[in-house]
Amino acid sequence: MHPEIRVGILSSPRISFSLKGNFRLAGSDKLLSGDCRLSLKGDTAILSCQSESRELSLPIVLKPVETDNTVFTLKKVIIGIDFHWQRAEDQTFKGSLSFIKEGDKLRALNIIDIEDYLSSVISSEMSASSSPELLKAHAVISRSWLLAQIQKGSELKTRGNYHSTVKTADGYLKWYDREEHEGFDVCADDHCQRYQGISRASSEAVKEAIKASIGVVLSYKDKICDARFSKCCGGVTESFENVWEPTAHPYLTKVVDAPAGSREATLNLTRQTEAERWIRNKQDSYCNVADSRIINEVLNGYDRETSDFYRWQTTLTQEKIQGLLDKKLGLNVGGVLELVPIKRGVSGRIISLRIVGTKSSITIGKELEIRKALSESHLYSSAFVVETGQKLEGLPQSFTLIGAGWGHGVGLCQIGAAVMAAKGFDYKAILNHYFAGAKLEKIY
Repeated sequence: MHPEIRVGILSSPRISFSLKGNFRLAGSDKLLSGDCRLSLKGDTAILSCQSESRELSLPIVLKPVETDNTVFTLKKVIIGIDFHWQRAEDQTFKGSLSFIKEGDKLRALNIIDIEDYLSSVISSEMSASSSPELLKAHAVISRSWLLAQIQKGSELKTRGNYHSTVKTADGYLKWYDREEHEGFDVCADDHCQRYQGISRASSEAVKEAIKASIGVVLSYKDKICDARFSKCCGGVTESFENVWEPTAHPYLTKVVDAPAGSREATLNLTRQTEAERWIRNKQDSYCNVADSRIINEVLNGYDRETSDFYRWQTTLTQEKIQGLLDKKLGLNVGGVLELVPIKRGVSGRIISLRIVGTKSSITIGKELEIRKALSESHLYSSAFVVETGQKLEGLPQSFTLIGAGWGHGVGLCQIGAAVMAAKGFDYKAILNHYFAGAKLEKIY
């Protein structure tokens, strides 16, 4: 018997959906089908299906009467939240549909078998046409991460003293993780793992990858690994504690994304001078690939809108950077004079950045907070160096960021792993490369 999980899909005061096949309203004999709408009314909800409406107490659970060919579709689900490619789409799901109250909104949940969930995840996070070995590797990682997060959530409830912001002498460090979700196990977007319904799970290769790895997880010292992944590490992966809470995981630390013996193994990218040389040059990394066949295999269409993932460059005007700091962080430092890396992680990613202004200065981190502060969505990564533009009356008119990688860089590098698979590495070798010291274990 596989575990069932609760996935948070959509949050809104009113949710439109359709039921294909019969669903039973939990706690009654009532069967529902067709087009429906749910709206919040105080602490209850009004459910309208076809021409019939009823007031119901929350939470609400709708269970499929038959498991085959009985699905539900949620309308206008937002994907890529806060990213440059954010959009809305209708998504169809297997399993049960549930609704809970979150503040002044409703939250739609999908209650589903973990293996069915994973069939969609690995097709949503990458193209379902990816190589079989990459799909198997990703199935193991996604399964491990999810089960580790469920365990972590249980521990946090018991401990009750978790903090995701630390004040420093001249600023703060903030990180973002799944502990924000209290009413369900995992969300459906990039904040957790992309989960976009059965439309992403139609590939036979995906189904075979799931079947070949059912119940298999990565473990370290008899505990399921908090396995992570990002699109492109940029050549070197980052340590867990430099991105999230200050807890070291020996299997999530610096990995040079290249064959053994690569010279990058000797680089100390925590040093500004070495990080700058490394970022400004393209290295012989697995994830430094221009092969369109591999890229098309691993990336879904909206991800291919980002082509400069290994090395990139962006310029922010003085007006733009002031506007971003105000909009994204509520900061007014006046005119921005300098962006100074204070601390870099093992991959060269900045985890503490000093923003020097004409009115005030502040040091911020960790990497995602920095990426949020310097982009309308998310800067590709925090592995960047800064070129200060021409000054007018002592004030720089622009800042050019020259960067490496796409994402936080912890754990498996999806682009690098795709290249490894194309070179003939099997999924066990791929996992061993990115998660040194972890072992494969079948737990159900």
